Amino acid sequence: MDVESLRRLSGGASRESWSFDTVGADGIPTGLVLRRDPGGYLGTTDRSTEYDLLRVAAAHGVPVPRVRFVLEPADDLGVGFVMDRIEGETIARKILRDDEYAPARAVMARQCGEIAARIHAIPEKSLPPLPVQSAADQVDQFRGYLDGFGEPHPAFELGLRWLAEHAPRTGTGTETRSTLVHGDFRNGNFVVGPEGIRSVLDWELAHRGDPVEDLGWLCVKSWRFGVPGRPVGGFGQYAELLAAYKAAGGATVDPGQLRYWEAFGTLKWGVMCEIQCFTHLHGLVRSVELAVLGRRVAEMEWDLLELIG
Repeated sequence: MDVESLRRLSGGASRESWSFDTVGADGIPTGLVLRRDPGGYLGTTDRSTEYDLLRVAAAHGVPVPRVRFVLEPADDLGVGFVMDRIEGETIARKILRDDEYAPARAVMARQCGEIAARIHAIPEKSLPPLPVQSAADQVDQFRGYLDGFGEPHPAFELGLRWLAEHAPRTGTGTETRSTLVHGDFRNGNFVVGPEGIRSVLDWELAHRGDPVEDLGWLCVKSWRFGVPGRPVGGFGQYAELLAAYKAAGGATVDPGQLRYWEAFGTLKWGVMCEIQCFTHLHGLVRSVELAVLGRRVAEMEWDLLELIG
C-alpha cells in the first residue's frame, strides 16, 4: 500500500492534522487524516481519548469521521490516530457567503440543534474518562488566567463577577444536567456540503458539564464571522436552534441559560485571544496570526458588556 498526497492541514501549532491518501493494489485512493501530538506534547485531552469519543459519538448517531486505528509507540509518530477524511468545506466565511452553500445555511441551525441533542444524550457509562467542568470551575479557571497577565481588563473583571453571581449549578434533580460537552461546537469545526453539516470535528476540548455550554459557544458573536443578524453561527436564529434541540430530545433551554453561556463563551474567547497574543509577545511561538488576535480582545470586551448589560 502506498501513501500519497501528504499535506499538513491548517491550524494547530503543537497538535497536528495531516491529510493523505492510501492506494492499494486496486489503484483506488482512500482519503484519511492523521491527528497527532508530536513528541511529548502534554494536552488536556490526549488523542486516544479523542479517538474513543469519535467512536462512541458515531455509535450514537453523531456525524463524525470513522476512526481507523490509534498509533502505537513502534510507529514513531507521536501520539495520535487515523480517521477517514470527510470531503466538504470547513472555512466559515465561505460557508456563510458562497452561493453553493445557500441551501446548507437554511438548515444548519436546525441540524446543530439535532446534533447537539445527540451529543448530550450519550450515556455517561459509554464515555472515556473526562474532566468535569462546571460553570463555577471555569469562571475560576479563567479568572486565574486573567490575573496572570499582569494588566488591567475592567470589562473582563466585571464579566467574571457577573458570571460568578449567575453561575448555574451542575448536577441532578433541580440542578442543571451534567452531560458530555463537545467543548468547541461552532461554525469552523463543521464539515459542510451544500446539503448541510456532514461531520463535527475537533473533540479535543470535550468534557462533562452543562450541555447548554455547547449551544452558547455556538452563538458567540465571533463565530458569526461578520453576519450579525443570524446569531447562531452566522446562519440561523436562536428559536430555530432551541426548537430543534428540544424536538431531538434535548431539554427545554431557557433564553437566560443560553445568554449566560454565550456571555461565558465571549469572555472565554477574549481571554484565549490574550493568551495566544502573549504566546507571540513572549517569544514562545512567533506568529503574525497570534499577534493579530491581541486586537480581538477589545472586541470581546465590548461584546461581553452588551451581553451582561
